[in-house]
Amino acid sequence: MVNITYREQDQLFHLTNGRISYVLQVQRGYLLHRYWGRAVRRLNENRPLYRYDAGFSPNPAPEDRTFSLDTLPREYPAMDNGDFREPAVCVENPDGNRVTRLTYLSYSIYDGKEPLEGLPATYVETPADAKTLVVVLQDSYTGLKAELSYTIWEKYDAICRSVRFYNGGERPLTVRRCSSASVDFADSDFDLLTLWGAHINERNMERRPLSHGISEIGSTRGASSHQFSPFIALLRPNVTEESGEVFAMSLVYSGSFAASAYVDQFQSTRLQIGLNTRDFSWRLEPKESFQTPECVMAYSAAGLDGMSQVYHKLYAEHLVRGEYKHKERPILINNWEATYFNFTEEKLLEIAACAKKLGIELFVLDDGWFGRRWDDNDSLGDWVENLQKLPHGLKGLSQRVVDMGLRFGLWFEPEMVSVNSNLYREHPDWIVKVPGRHPSFGRNQLVLDLSREDVCDFIIEAVSRVLEDSNISYIKWDMNRHITEAGSALLPPERQGEVKHRYMLGLYHVMEVLTTRFPHVLFESCSGGGGRFDAGMLYYMPQTWTSDDTDAIARLKIQYGTSLVFPPVTMGSHVSAVPNHQLGRVTPLSTRGACAMSGNLGYELDITKMSDEELERVRTQVSIYKSIRPIVQFGEFHRLKSPFESDEAAWEFISPDGSAVVAMSFQILNHPAQCPATLYFTHLDPNADYRDEATGNIWGGDELMNAGIPLPRASSDFSSQMWVFTRV
Repeated sequence: MVNITYREQDQLFHLTNGRISYVLQVQRGYLLHRYWGRAVRRLNENRPLYRYDAGFSPNPAPEDRTFSLDTLPREYPAMDNGDFREPAVCVENPDGNRVTRLTYLSYSIYDGKEPLEGLPATYVETPADAKTLVVVLQDSYTGLKAELSYTIWEKYDAICRSVRFYNGGERPLTVRRCSSASVDFADSDFDLLTLWGAHINERNMERRPLSHGISEIGSTRGASSHQFSPFIALLRPNVTEESGEVFAMSLVYSGSFAASAYVDQFQSTRLQIGLNTRDFSWRLEPKESFQTPECVMAYSAAGLDGMSQVYHKLYAEHLVRGEYKHKERPILINNWEATYFNFTEEKLLEIAACAKKLGIELFVLDDGWFGRRWDDNDSLGDWVENLQKLPHGLKGLSQRVVDMGLRFGLWFEPEMVSVNSNLYREHPDWIVKVPGRHPSFGRNQLVLDLSREDVCDFIIEAVSRVLEDSNISYIKWDMNRHITEAGSALLPPERQGEVKHRYMLGLYHVMEVLTTRFPHVLFESCSGGGGRFDAGMLYYMPQTWTSDDTDAIARLKIQYGTSLVFPPVTMGSHVSAVPNHQLGRVTPLSTRGACAMSGNLGYELDITKMSDEELERVRTQVSIYKSIRPIVQFGEFHRLKSPFESDEAAWEFISPDGSAVVAMSFQILNHPAQCPATLYFTHLDPNADYRDEATGNIWGGDELMNAGIPLPRASSDFSSQMWVFTRV
């Protein structure tokens, strides 16, 4: 049972759900971190906190040279008060100094969890789902208060943290740094796990031993980015998929972030995550507050799989919202790689008609339907149909597609504007820019300033007008450029450091209004593919286009790395043409299908040019996916073989009731004289029998897990195999 206790005699707080514990303590007014890990019934009152007189480590009180903030495990360390490690918070005072001394003021405990104003966050369905502790720290000199929020969940081994700052003084303050979470560990015997990447190569796993100093990842791009995911984890060196301790942080935020692990002179480790503060500042006037994004801290004693289960289940049940939270996602066809910008209404209808015959459920019209959009050089912001391409408009086209028995979806890039557009000519001050400086271009487009209320209102009404006028049930929301020259025409000089965060707050407002106004529309987030695949976006849009790289073999690593934090139901995954448009690779249709069926299946190729044999195979894929879709989208996902470690990849899906299992195995490169491989399943019932639906063979759950199933020898590169088992 979830519980939070306060032991007054030694000012100790203990959060536990019977499986994990998190303990913090006040000593001499300072909030210290005492424990995070497997559940303990209690922490002994006499448990020592190692203190000693360390050279060059200052002391708050001169009479006790063993008490130094430089050596103690801190819970939320402030800047420049004797702790030389990385601070969690830095606030500039009116006199220009950045000294902040946060000491304990009060606490409160309540059932449930409160939402964060203007920000996405996990939520409770009932107050019994979680308990929350709020610890208030204050700086008596400036009047600054920091309200540290800790939510522990009943069913999930996770703690959600955030901080709200309040200026209770009489003069303005400037927040320069504000981590969402900070944890000090007593040792540094860890590996560091991060997810790095690039456009069309997202979320590669990187694991390396910690070393002295700071190891930091992050984004300054105004988006969580392709380059690094807002996630960081410490792993004990013995961690595998199924065993060992993992301490992870995932940030519920879609903008610039930073995450770091700092090993100090005494081999202790400080783990932090929050807003990237390279070009950040926030002016906090008297009586004003500032809220940090939420950090979801996951603990696992069962390796990386255990960590993933925490994130998958918590995010699926208490982050994703709306009509599609528990609703099967449609199989779609997107015209982009089939036609790019050069389409006609007749061609689109031809693709849609063919898709209907194959059992596909949703037709999506991608870029090029508006303004004078014949290439990517103009018309962003002019969200009016190009009647030369669509003589019956979106309303006519969407209705004809719906009349075929398909749903209709549409691509948007509402956050951007082209210089060659009516919108830019009318409102050149609406872009993110610094006065007097020439803006950088990306894809020949600029970024609209969503820190402005008038710009947000324009986007809301422009998108609403299209959705209201046509029969649209899906929106692909794209963002194909990051923020440069971050400035706003409406903000005063002392607030220019707020632009990127205000941009995100504006975007979240836009998404909240639109998803509330159109609850029946399935919104899919996209930023050049996976450039904003983060928990913040999932709060508004229940799935994300995983990568612009549609090559199945490249997708094995991308989807594998993504699955560390996010469940397959959040991943858009398509079958593309061969040779693949990004890599030129030729991969069998069966393998392209198996990879795409490991997420939310779609197709992105010209099916009207496929042979009858290929079309029949697509029809079969669609039929198979419909039969396994509830298992893939709402079952329990486990990784079996890592493509980062060999030329093989494999994973499995187990239905919520355990009655069915779907497994996929991939051979990337074939090798001569190679021993046939064996696939070992996990998390089955060892006492149950499972029937292979393809052969009728009966396998014991214990046999599948312990002896495994021999894989057929690969006859070529890029081969795959799928199994569907039913418990008998």
